[in-house]
Amino acid sequence: VLCCLSVPEKVEVEPWEESVLLPFKVPHRLWFCKYRLSVAKVEWRNVRDNRKVHVYQNGSDQPGEQDEFYRTRTRMDENLLKTGLLSLILRRPTDGDENLYSCSVYNRKGDVLMEKQVWLKVKVPEQVKVESGVKSVLLPCRTTESLDGDTKVEWVDKYDRTVHVYQNGSNQPGEQHQYYRTRTKMDENLLKTKDLSLTLTCPTYEDRGIFTCRVSRDRVILMVKQVNLWVKAQDQVEVESGEESVLLPCRTPESLPGDVRVEWRDSRDRKVHVYQNGSDQPGEQDQFYRTRTKMDENLLENKDLSLTLRRPRERDSNTYICRVYSGDRNVLMEKDIQLQVKGQ
Repeated sequence: VLCCLSVPEKVEVEPWEESVLLPFKVPHRLWFCKYRLSVAKVEWRNVRDNRKVHVYQNGSDQPGEQDEFYRTRTRMDENLLKTGLLSLILRRPTDGDENLYSCSVYNRKGDVLMEKQVWLKVKVPEQVKVESGVKSVLLPCRTTESLDGDTKVEWVDKYDRTVHVYQNGSNQPGEQHQYYRTRTKMDENLLKTKDLSLTLTCPTYEDRGIFTCRVSRDRVILMVKQVNLWVKAQDQVEVESGEESVLLPCRTPESLPGDVRVEWRDSRDRKVHVYQNGSDQPGEQDQFYRTRTKMDENLLENKDLSLTLRRPRERDSNTYICRVYSGDRNVLMEKDIQLQVKGQ
């Protein structure tokens, strides 16, 4: 085995650049005099997960052997057997591509002739910190690109849900995911100002994560920017494991109509407790919480939406979100609480 470098070469790139090069150039004399005629396969792998990133064999690429995550996103020199240029081009790198990559060259017997490792570092997106419960938060994004009426600006979240779309000179609320409907706003004159920032109202702990702004024209991406939103929970509650119960406090200053729906969920989006049509709805609860939760029977009158969780254990440590919906499913109120259950 030829180790071209004892220490992996480091490459750094901005997220969503057009492409990044993972370099591997075999010295001309070494390649032609010793290895070229023996090469049967060149394989790039993701070291952490051992996934195949790109495979070259029998004189051509083998896309069928690639991991789906990398399909259509990689390229190698078509004449690598002649040039000894084994570098890999990876298109549109994101934070999920940050990894150690290994390129191995095999002979027909499957023996490794040479190997090189490259560490790809994807720069951390701009971070915005905010406390849950504030009125709104701004996710900044400006562009130097020329924008016209055919330009499409789209914000998506970490789950690739559509947060906001601007196209044909106006917002397109019909394309938004329901979770963000009525909660977002962009500059009405963004084509002139080139300010593509997004205002998100009532941010909660559930909103934390990477938001991506994509600018395109005729389906050609012109620019991409990512913003990491960090949301601190409004309240923190600590309890010892084994206690009889713990209270997650939530009160509303306003009277609530009789057709409201009150939902408690955890950060894994499991339903902890549901109140609707004047009573609890245990059939909607996640099995993990069944028989372990309780709310005020007169919560509408008392304006007390607090949740009692019985027999808290360490695995109950989580962020819990209380969300109040109107009869037509608009969000009236949200609150999140960080629960820390200490071991005995």
